[in-house]
Amino acid sequence: MSSFIEVFKNAEARKVFQFPEFNRLLSARILITLVIQIQNISLYWMIYQLTKDPLSLGLIGLAEAIPSLAVVLYAGHLADIYDRKKIVIYSFLLFSLSSLALFFLSLYQGLSTDSFKIAVYSIVFISGIARGFYRPANGALLAQILPRSLYASGAAWSSSFWQIASVFGASLGGILIGFIGMKFTFLFAFSLAVLGLIALIGIKPKPSAIQQKADNLYYSLMMGVNFVFKNRIILGAMSLDLISVLFGGAVALLSVFASDVLKVGPELFGVLNAAPSVGAILMSLFLAFRPPLANAGRNLIFAVIGFGFSMIFFALSTNFWLSVFFLVLSGVFDSVSVVIRSAIMQLLTPDEMRGRVSAVNTMFIGSSNEIGAFESGLAARVMGLVPSVVFGGSMAVITGITTFFANKKLKNLNLNKYFSE
Repeated sequence: MSSFIEVFKNAEARKVFQFPEFNRLLSARILITLVIQIQNISLYWMIYQLTKDPLSLGLIGLAEAIPSLAVVLYAGHLADIYDRKKIVIYSFLLFSLSSLALFFLSLYQGLSTDSFKIAVYSIVFISGIARGFYRPANGALLAQILPRSLYASGAAWSSSFWQIASVFGASLGGILIGFIGMKFTFLFAFSLAVLGLIALIGIKPKPSAIQQKADNLYYSLMMGVNFVFKNRIILGAMSLDLISVLFGGAVALLSVFASDVLKVGPELFGVLNAAPSVGAILMSLFLAFRPPLANAGRNLIFAVIGFGFSMIFFALSTNFWLSVFFLVLSGVFDSVSVVIRSAIMQLLTPDEMRGRVSAVNTMFIGSSNEIGAFESGLAARVMGLVPSVVFGGSMAVITGITTFFANKKLKNLNLNKYFSE
């Protein structure tokens, strides 16, 4: 216990907070994470209570993934040739409008079930566009704010507070639904998005990372794609996360588990949603002071395998608190994966390529959350609820084991050597 406490006394890891712009960007990320979590919890609960159809939940993820994937490569290109701060601000404006639209939709009671779902999916579609532009610009902007030596700590702190916001947002979403109702929950989310905009305004404009802009847009976009596919370490890390999130996650189905398997209401449904982030917070805070850099590749692979087993055991559990435990454990393993992958992206990518590489990363991992939600809903309808999650967890385990033996460059990765380059 004493050694664990000593880790948190490490002043070196707290240097990131000496940079005011990092604090502003972190605050904005916390706020938008709260917005997304509150909205998602509200939409998943509302749609399932309305339809009792897990596929309808999956369609929420698909409605967000399609526009995000459609714009993300171009968004990465823009993040490398324009002011990244402005792109993040415009993305926040779209997030704000989406929350406001959901608030007004919740006030209108005259729509049929099908019309209401179409309206919800349309608003989520707009939010997906915002996320497609936000992710590449935000990831690239972080690298312009912090010095290279603090990339790993910055990534770990950012992940920690993102997870804290996820926990609080998931729990708060369930509580707000139960106590103030759906429409005021969406209005609260809108107010948080506005606060995020205010935090971003204090960040100074950042010059373009590319001094000479490419005339050919297609060539510019393909440079980012080719960079990723020629780098076995980056490609391997992205692929691991893609498979584990695409097949192994069960976030979109938690409302079904809560309602039909564990027999709990919206408040404890919020606890279920928050559980993975509780584990992720604890691990991310530890990793902020003790980044897993020396054996980064092995740690990443083992984390994906552990995540898969956690989801398998969660699917088989019929006890609420045991289910919570396995979700917490899944968050612990997922946090290791997120921190290592973020460090790999920042350390192995040249600055003039960060926007486009981050865009490819979003295609692999960011949108895989939403597509994974659709896959979860579809698999649950075809295979059944529990078998679908067991199948997904098994896919994550198999992928991790295969990568361990097939990708020696990633398995033997030591990130410490990149700090001296």
